[in-house]
Amino acid sequence: MPHAIFIETNADGEGGCAAYAAELPGCAVFASTDDEAAAAMPRRVERFGAWLRERGEVAPTFVGDNWYEVERAAAVADDGALRRAAFTLDELSPSDAEFTQYLGWLELAREELADALDAMDGPVPDAVQRIADQDERFSRTLGGEPVAASEDAIDRLYAAREVLTDALAAAGPTADGVRRVFRLAIADDLELADRLRGVAG
Repeated sequence: MPHAIFIETNADGEGGCAAYAAELPGCAVFASTDDEAAAAMPRRVERFGAWLRERGEVAPTFVGDNWYEVERAAAVADDGALRRAAFTLDELSPSDAEFTQYLGWLELAREELADALDAMDGPVPDAVQRIADQDERFSRTLGGEPVAASEDAIDRLYAAREVLTDALAAAGPTADGVRRVFRLAIADDLELADRLRGVAG
């Protein structure tokens, strides 16, 4: 069976690409080129599904590895920040059950990142600030509260995710863009966690 991939160009603001599995919000491959990202998708889906099942979540089983690009969009600079790409599927509201499931995946992804940050040596990567900023922008879009100021980047990261989670829960599955929020927030947490651990996409 064919399975859809969305391609985001300039996903990191430096010309890199990301491929997203349409049927698994948060399942993504980040690579230097679109071809590399798309080619790595079957293995990433396998790993993502295993990661969910190991944590007691239900993950769909995919038949075949025919993953193909159905849509492409670019992340763009917007008022000093990177505005990540949106795709047609992002406009589709998740069901109540999917919404609850994706909230759980979001929490698992942040736990994964927290474990990787706890184990890291060296300075806090710039991506921590970028993710916190993005969480705060998403929260504001959903009508959430502002994030309390903090000098500590990791504390701000956790505060921003708490505000975002509260905003998502209050907004519910029919709010504009919630599927996009889940897709990007889960993917970015897992990508940074893998990078900190030296795990290839």
